[in-house]
Amino acid sequence: MTIEIFRRKEQKYLITKDQYEELVRRMSPYMRADINGEEGKYTVTSLYFESPENTIYFETKNKLAFRQKLRLRVYDDIDKDGTAFFEIKQKHKKVVNKRRMILPLSEAYRYLDTPEEPLNHFEASNTQVLREIDNFRRLYNLHPEMIVSYDRHALHGVYDPELRVTFDLNLRCREDDLLLEYGPQGEHFIDPNLVVLEVKVNDSVPLWLTRILQDLHCEQKSASKYCTSTELLKSEEIPNEIVMENVFVGGGR
Repeated sequence: MTIEIFRRKEQKYLITKDQYEELVRRMSPYMRADINGEEGKYTVTSLYFESPENTIYFETKNKLAFRQKLRLRVYDDIDKDGTAFFEIKQKHKKVVNKRRMILPLSEAYRYLDTPEEPLNHFEASNTQVLREIDNFRRLYNLHPEMIVSYDRHALHGVYDPELRVTFDLNLRCREDDLLLEYGPQGEHFIDPNLVVLEVKVNDSVPLWLTRILQDLHCEQKSASKYCTSTELLKSEEIPNEIVMENVFVGGGR
């Protein structure tokens, strides 16, 4: 029985491609490429779920002390028989928790299409996590909302295996063709010249990395992929008083 549970702190930055390239160069004595992909590089494509009232968006946007999202995720190009990851991402203050299970993509679709089927009839790595996903879906009346994709470059600490740094580039979204096997195409929701940097630690960011980030003038910025995508795709449903994410070079959208 496979279950993956993550609990860590995350710091987000919105940086330029020049900063990204210099960061990778300076971090090279301390970091190694992720074992996945080619030299730690791979594509992430996620199907996000939302309520009819856009509750997930507003909880995230308003930075509730406790908030959560549901997503179905795949890596690189796959077909319906490929492996998918169904996960709940929860955030309490600055601590992120993930509960994830593995299942064939075709089984994930079958679960979504047959809500009355007993949960133990699905080919999932852990029925308990599926039960939590099902409860969350029913409580919020969640439905498939959009697909978000990006190219990821992931690094791990050489001396600190709990340190993980990811760079996300070429961030795209779409609200049609909501099948993950269709691939990562979509409209850019963050300037293609910008990169989302996430530093993930169990405790605190190591001093050497803090100094590099400061030296390169990398400023922390919470750039929610889901909120920014929602604001691009559903701008007519966002109240006028909401301040949109500033995710383009030179400011604005």
